[in-house]
Amino acid sequence: MLTFATMKTAFMIAAPTSGSGKTTIARGLMALFTAKGRKVQPFKCGPDYIDTKFHEAVCGRPSINLDTFMATPEHVRDIFVHYGAEADVCIVEGMMGLFDGYDRDKGSSAEIAQVLDIPVVLVVDAKSAAYSMAPLLSGFIHFREGVRISGVIFNKVGSERHYRMLQQVCDDLQITCYGYLPKDVSLEQGSRYLGLDFSETAESRRLIELLETHVDWAHLGGENIPTLGTKYSHTGNKTFPRWEYSVLLARNAESFSFVYQEALDRFASVRTFDPETDVPDFEGIDLLMLPGGYPEKHLEPLVRNEACRKAIRDFAERGGRIHAECGGMMYLCEKIVNDEGEYPMCGVLPYAITARKADRRLSLGYRRFMLDGREYRGHEFHYTQFVSAPDSIVQVYNAKGEPVPTPVLKYKNVLASYTHLYEVRSEKREVKSEE
Repeated sequence: MLTFATMKTAFMIAAPTSGSGKTTIARGLMALFTAKGRKVQPFKCGPDYIDTKFHEAVCGRPSINLDTFMATPEHVRDIFVHYGAEADVCIVEGMMGLFDGYDRDKGSSAEIAQVLDIPVVLVVDAKSAAYSMAPLLSGFIHFREGVRISGVIFNKVGSERHYRMLQQVCDDLQITCYGYLPKDVSLEQGSRYLGLDFSETAESRRLIELLETHVDWAHLGGENIPTLGTKYSHTGNKTFPRWEYSVLLARNAESFSFVYQEALDRFASVRTFDPETDVPDFEGIDLLMLPGGYPEKHLEPLVRNEACRKAIRDFAERGGRIHAECGGMMYLCEKIVNDEGEYPMCGVLPYAITARKADRRLSLGYRRFMLDGREYRGHEFHYTQFVSAPDSIVQVYNAKGEPVPTPVLKYKNVLASYTHLYEVRSEKREVKSEE
């Protein structure tokens, strides 16, 4: 039986705006609590599949996405309890600004905090500001009843004197000041598209030291923080549907890595292979999954492993089921072109993808479409494009119901798209798992 009572602490790290430092502080706190011997379960608001990799690297366990566009509020609560049941600390990293959603504050971090009934710790960029923080914080504290902002961590604080001025703000607003992170250029992250290095660095060790020194982490992770409300009292012998089939998953730290952990946990079994170095064995496999990532950054090793590309092409031609998303779909295409030349891929789909700098264009947002009487929801994030736009088998819409040109492709038993789906299904029957 799973109830929240087995968890000791849960809170969300959010911010007034993107770029305030919430990712840095959330990741640092996860690493700090882990170093202190706490079992930390990380979560991420929204569809992001990069921050979750950083979470997993520091916590030693997969981070779980919480998203109220791609899943119902009830499902979000259930998976929060399911994955956090045995944790000492559950840390939820917010997305964008606290109240930024796909339609006003729908789907925002604030909505997820309300759904989970957990307190919010607000990370505030205090650079070039002091008592002006008071009206800003007052507005966030009182904007939505039911969103419990339990305290503040100030970021980019210039000096002890600066921090004392910020503490006065919290005193006047009667809100907890958990501490601060001093201004430190070594902690500023560059563009995440440039690479996915999740290893421990001197900067990450420096971050842990600063948080341990300047943040009241013991108070933050202790019993003084509010716990979940009564809406969790109904959660008991919850069972989750599982799909009764075996999956072969393409897995590489950068080329094929973007997949929602909960989707993987639904399968009866999952085997992995690396398309850069391995040749897949399809014996006993019901579905081949080719998830997203950045294959355009690893074209030469993908081309060198011709045996893998041929095996996947043959599997598709004899009717094997394949689900390919974003980078996985690119890998199934005829070729990927960049500023250096053309690189042959699997050749299952007769299209070319351009990764040329001149062709880079951001495609971003929630997506939904109907297929075979079922609605699918997911998220799209990429810079590469089709050289010539293919016809889609369905019309795809954004979160507001507006049509978007994202194609969904089907060839034999291959389903492919730039959209990362939250839930992947097949025609095999659903079975129930016991917890």
